[in-house]
Amino acid sequence: MLSYQHIYHAGNLADVHKHAALAWMLKYMTAKPKPISYLESHAGRAVYDLDAPEAKRTGEAMQGIDQTLSWFSQDHPYAQAVAATRAVAGSTAYPGSPAIARHLLRSTDSLHLAELHPQENAALSKTMGRAAKVYQQDGLTLMRSLSPPMPRRGLMLIDPSYEQADEYLWMPRLLGDVHRKWNVGIVVLWYPILTHGAQAAMVQSLRRALPEGLSNEVTFPPARPGHRMIGSGLFVLNPPYGLAAEMDALNGRFASL
Repeated sequence: MLSYQHIYHAGNLADVHKHAALAWMLKYMTAKPKPISYLESHAGRAVYDLDAPEAKRTGEAMQGIDQTLSWFSQDHPYAQAVAATRAVAGSTAYPGSPAIARHLLRSTDSLHLAELHPQENAALSKTMGRAAKVYQQDGLTLMRSLSPPMPRRGLMLIDPSYEQADEYLWMPRLLGDVHRKWNVGIVVLWYPILTHGAQAAMVQSLRRALPEGLSNEVTFPPARPGHRMIGSGLFVLNPPYGLAAEMDALNGRFASL
């Protein structure tokens, strides 16, 4: 959606859930010397200022990263990515998934990032520089067309805004198509858990069609009265060894909120 800008939601509890898992998986994958591909469907601007008026308007970062960064040890890859970003961009900076990937990946790895919004794309291109190939086109179409990437070992993050209701209908087919074309790739779908349950049918379809996938959900209080997002979900195809245990530990942290 051209209207969506993640600055309003950057660093919220859903980001903590998603980005902690992503950082762990990328760290796991780079433990081996073989190069990998990283692909992302909705990249945003890569780095966000949580002191910006848009971020402060929603207060979601105050409920999110401001409250939870202490959950992670200094050597956790997520905490390391946050610290590295703030060392360069200031103490109120927050790394989106492209910045987390750039921090954890190596010069031998390939990054492919889609962002359709013109201003977000321009900011993304400036921030990432030569570290990534940035596309201003529909991310879901691009994920299909780039599958399988080279190198074939890699991870794809599909992270729509879900501002269009039919996006929930597209995801099971998209994941199935990508998995058929790229059966060795780790494919990660993020989705919100909403008070009206719009995600429920999609999650049921995913679990039925792709039973080998790892499904992980956390719930949390709404960021403000009337806010409809009360949780965050991840569906992971070809989950790395140890991811389930990592997510179980993170789930325990969320349960304490």
